[in-house]
Amino acid sequence: MTPRPVAGAVLAAMAVVLGARIGEHLTWAPRTLAALAPLGCVMVAVLMACRAAPARRVTGLLLLATLGAVSMARAVTGLGVVSGLAVREASEQRVTARLAADPIGRWSGVRAPARLEAVGSNGARGTVLIVASGPAATRLRLLETGESVEILGHFRPLEAAERRWRWRHVGAVFEAHDIVGAGGPEPAVLRAANGLRHRVLAGGEALGDTDRSLVAGFLVGDDRGLPARVAADFRAAGLSHLLVVSGANVSLALALVAPLLRRFGLLGRLAGGLATLVVFAAMTRFEPSVLRAGAMSGLALLASFLGRPVAGLRILALAVGGLVLIDPFLVHSLGFGLSTAASAGILLLAGPIGALLPGPRFIREPLAVTTAAQIGVAPIAFPAFGQLPLVALPANLAAAPAAAALSLWGLGSGVVAGSLRVLAGSADAGPLAVLQIPTALLAQWIRTVARVAARFPIMIGPRPAVLCALALAAVTWRLRVRRRLGGRPRGRGDDPAPTGRARRSGGQRP
Repeated sequence: MTPRPVAGAVLAAMAVVLGARIGEHLTWAPRTLAALAPLGCVMVAVLMACRAAPARRVTGLLLLATLGAVSMARAVTGLGVVSGLAVREASEQRVTARLAADPIGRWSGVRAPARLEAVGSNGARGTVLIVASGPAATRLRLLETGESVEILGHFRPLEAAERRWRWRHVGAVFEAHDIVGAGGPEPAVLRAANGLRHRVLAGGEALGDTDRSLVAGFLVGDDRGLPARVAADFRAAGLSHLLVVSGANVSLALALVAPLLRRFGLLGRLAGGLATLVVFAAMTRFEPSVLRAGAMSGLALLASFLGRPVAGLRILALAVGGLVLIDPFLVHSLGFGLSTAASAGILLLAGPIGALLPGPRFIREPLAVTTAAQIGVAPIAFPAFGQLPLVALPANLAAAPAAAALSLWGLGSGVVAGSLRVLAGSADAGPLAVLQIPTALLAQWIRTVARVAARFPIMIGPRPAVLCALALAAVTWRLRVRRRLGGRPRGRGDDPAPTGRARRSGGQRP
């Protein structure tokens, strides 16, 4: 496979992201798009008809950047519709909304983004941040994604500390005074996902409170019940990403259903794989990292179905470009950026680093993947956090295999134990706790790694990181040069053993 398609896909994704960032300042774009669309189509058709390939490529990149800008401008303009409610509707209102995410926070202050369905007797569109306290917070905390809620309260603008919710399409805050009604989740995929999520989490009821909260974070990304002390240990150890569902969890979910999908034909495998991705994304509340991983997995399944394997970097670029076109606010999501950067680092650097490292393969490969991911996220992590824990590399090497095993065993045993618990009844479900013994052991190991690593709070800033990266690049270059020189003849009579293609052809050179 030539590198040109990969480079083209990367440039296309970069054009979409750049256009989205420019579109934040082009609030006029949605209104003028309809007027300029016919002229733009004519210009694109003329330029695409040119025989010169560079002209077609430049035209395609400009078109993608324009689409990204228009998509972002439309999203920003949509925020103004909800912001207007905070200005006009200052009195108490009766609002019907549907939760777009699980409520977070304690009973003293619970928050949840929700899509408006009605304000009073009038229909409404847009997303608001429901903020509740007291008895209303207690009731709101019992709800979950997709369920509808009827509340009494008033609108207000976003405050400075709440501006981050703007990039989740929230245009205003609704202060809830009372919750007067609630409904079931919609659409059907959320009902199925919520039911499966309950089964998985119910299978871990035999675990302790901390382990149960930790397992919920590993399996479905729900770390709301995790004690603050344990969460602090994970942050100090550089293991916070394990509590957020990522691409590894998506791969494990597909691995669980793979034996069943093998019984179907190609079309059945594709449909079953895509359905698994959608349900798992709904279970994990469509986290940005899951969206990225799900889009990549979906493209890989489609390429396999069509019999056209695609390079991983090309799939990553197509997934990022497509997701940003659909939801341009993802360019402001730290989780999406870190997930994309880690994937790019693994795809680009894991192979070369693994080839240069000494030792057995089962040690080299995890070390190479972990190092490549850490290097990949550094350009995004340093501006966001200012520094990174130096102990993150050994901590990830010790915890990542256990995390993968916990996720795989936890999902499978959670579904089995949860289903049997429903059939047998909670009174007779004691023996099912045996299924959770491996889960408890793995969770305790990961907690121990995080607790021990957190005792070494050695942080590294951007300048030392740049020096380390330059030193690593110098060592890599030196090793490559040494290997190349070591493979060449050193004299007329000193011809080393043939390698590679020469070895396969009996030592003869073509």
